[in-house]
Amino acid sequence: MEEKQEQVVAMPRIGDPAPKFTAVTTQGTINFPEDYKGNWVILFSHPADFTPVCTSEFMTFATMEEQFEKANCKLVGLSVDGLYSHIAWLRTIKDKIEYRGMKDVEVKFPLIEDITMKVANLYGMIQPGEDDVKAVRAVFFIDPTGKIRTIIYYPLSLGRNFDEIYRVLIALQAADKFGVATPADWRPGDEVIVPPAGSCGTAKERMEKKDEDVHCYDWFFCTKKLDKEKVLDAILKK
Repeated sequence: MEEKQEQVVAMPRIGDPAPKFTAVTTQGTINFPEDYKGNWVILFSHPADFTPVCTSEFMTFATMEEQFEKANCKLVGLSVDGLYSHIAWLRTIKDKIEYRGMKDVEVKFPLIEDITMKVANLYGMIQPGEDDVKAVRAVFFIDPTGKIRTIIYYPLSLGRNFDEIYRVLIALQAADKFGVATPADWRPGDEVIVPPAGSCGTAKERMEKKDEDVHCYDWFFCTKKLDKEKVLDAILKK
């Protein structure tokens, strides 16, 4: 008798539509990503409620929520814990935890209940080589059209870099709005790369025309200045 083969769900990739799901959260039921159309979304997972690294991360996300909102970005969290565990943990964070100057922190963004691991498996958040019953620290950046634009995975023991998460969000939006690419460690105010990778013919033309706004190190590597204020005015809500 032939053994049944376990069905393997392909992990979503950059450029794919964000997998759809309906889930119960601490802020009510959500239909994802339909409910967030027109907004950027950061969908992220954590291993478990009532754990220290996750607590430090949730306090940081909650403290930065207004900053993300100004960049037209919503936050959605997930772990494989139940709703009542989520509620009790978030209440404990607000009532008892003070860390790095953060206290009385109220988490207002939704935290998904996923005790069946349906959503975690759909997004490749359960990685057996790390842990087969807890989600790793995944971060999905999803654009206003519902497309996955960036994915970052962290192991259970490593807390996320929130400066980098915010930097990625702003860089993605800047690249879209100005038709450019961003070099290593780019932040608003730094030079950007023009044209985007793959348009070598245009880069050669720019070199030949001696565009004063563009500096070419060679035919394939040209940069230009992009004012910080111009970037932030185009991205951030007033």
